[in-house]
Amino acid sequence: MRILTQRKTAKKRNRVRHQVNAEKQPIHVTTGDVVRVVRGNDKGKEGKVLRVVRKTGRVVVEGVNIVKKHRRARTAEEQGGIIEMPAPLHASNVMLLDPKSGTPTRTKSRVEADGTKERLSVKSGEPIPRAH
Repeated sequence: MRILTQRKTAKKRNRVRHQVNAEKQPIHVTTGDVVRVVRGNDKGKEGKVLRVVRKTGRVVVEGVNIVKKHRRARTAEEQGGIIEMPAPLHASNVMLLDPKSGTPTRTKSRVEADGTKERLSVKSGEPIPRAH
C-alpha cells in the first residue's frame, strides 16, 4: 500500500477559507458613527452604530430595529425572560450624518500628503472624524 505524502483536501480547504474572507463586504460606516435610517419601519430615526457585520453587510444601530428575544437563565442567579435588543439592518438603509449640518450625506475619501486617509462629507466638504 502506498503512503499518502500530501493531504488531498489541503488545496480545497485553503481555497474555501480565502473565499470566505473575500466575501466580506466593504461598508461605508464604522463603529461609533452617528447615522440616520432612510428606509424601513424605523425611517427617520438616528442612532450610533454599535456593531458592523461585514460578512452579511449589516449594521446594528442603537435604538433602531428593536426586537424581543426570549432569554433563558444560564445560571441559578441569572434571571431569564424577554429582553429587547437592537437587531441588524442592512447598511444600505442607513446614511452617515454630516458633522456640520446634521443632515444625511454620502462620503468620499481623500488621501493626505502624509499618506493618511480621511473621510469627507459630499454635501459640506467637511472631514468626518473616525470615532474610536
